[in-house]
Amino acid sequence: MVNRQGEVVCVTGGSGFIGSWIVQLLLLRGYTVHATVKDLGDGRETKHLEAMDGADSRLRLFQMDLLRYDSIVAAVSGAAGVVHVASPCSVDQVEDPQRELLEPAIKGTINVLTAAKELGVRRVVVTSSISAMIISPNCLIEAATNEDCWADEESCKQKGLWYPLSKVLAEKAAWKFAEENGVDIVVVNPGTVMGPMIPPAINASMLLTLSLLQGNEVSPEFFMGFVHVKDVALAHILAYEDSAATGRHLCVESLSQYDDFAAKIAQLYPEYKVPRKPKIIQPGLQITKDACKKLIDLGLEFISLEEIIKDSVECLRSKGPIMADWSGLPYDIIHKVATYLIAVEDFVSFSCVCPSWRSIYLSKQWNQVPQVPFLMFSDNENNDST
Repeated sequence: MVNRQGEVVCVTGGSGFIGSWIVQLLLLRGYTVHATVKDLGDGRETKHLEAMDGADSRLRLFQMDLLRYDSIVAAVSGAAGVVHVASPCSVDQVEDPQRELLEPAIKGTINVLTAAKELGVRRVVVTSSISAMIISPNCLIEAATNEDCWADEESCKQKGLWYPLSKVLAEKAAWKFAEENGVDIVVVNPGTVMGPMIPPAINASMLLTLSLLQGNEVSPEFFMGFVHVKDVALAHILAYEDSAATGRHLCVESLSQYDDFAAKIAQLYPEYKVPRKPKIIQPGLQITKDACKKLIDLGLEFISLEEIIKDSVECLRSKGPIMADWSGLPYDIIHKVATYLIAVEDFVSFSCVCPSWRSIYLSKQWNQVPQVPFLMFSDNENNDST
């Protein structure tokens, strides 16, 4: 393991699903970390970071807004490197895609890269997404999906796939800026990110597993494979540390179909109502285990699909309340309820909360329930789903 004692790395979106894991692994490797959050006054964004080993002496938290350049400069100042994870993500329909997703993703990325250039940052690792590669039928039909594939922008617009569009436009803007301004960037493109959640809120990709366990048919249109969140975090760090890392890095355990995942989870957990024959959503996808050769060459050993599933389900089980039987409820409603229950699990008895929430929804009075802001990330999360 590389010892980077004292070297400063800034992680934007440090409180999210992927960002928290990156912060944790950086601290374990001896780095000093500048982690950005949306609200320093919100314990749901800060407490899990402050509890990490090494946080008391080597972690600084910064409140950052992707559209406020001065807040980005404050976080990046003094850093040798930046891992740019922060980007808006929503499982809901958005009313204004330009304002809610596209502008913060694109302008936020350019703001981070501009600050990195002005402050002399050595390297920036940008979290993109597999969704920036796969809404492109030609890639699926003619050859195995790889780092040369780009999502088709017009197809995304026509289908209302605003999150994939935000990722492809932000990544293209990053490459253009880097080329024109001499900034050293490397990009990681994770698939659907799963595994143990460090933050106290459920993310969109883990919600896929929750919904499957509840017997719901879920067909994510741009799914191509799962990856463990720890592998995603390590991929970013390897891309930062290894000077040989260049370009884009597809990051999935394997290119696979969603129905393969559903079948595996049904096999491992027969006690749940997992649909046995979910819809095949990428009929032209070439299944392969060696799609991520670039990351493997950097030393990454991917965690198996079986372990990804086990870690994800056990994490959900540990949350208790979110494993209630909500089969039949819409996907976005499950997300709202699950996010809220995780946020309040230390204060409210689930046995009292869940029945009343379900009855509120069924009686068309959902607006009476306190709304909890969704976690903005990749993975999924970054970015995440991503």
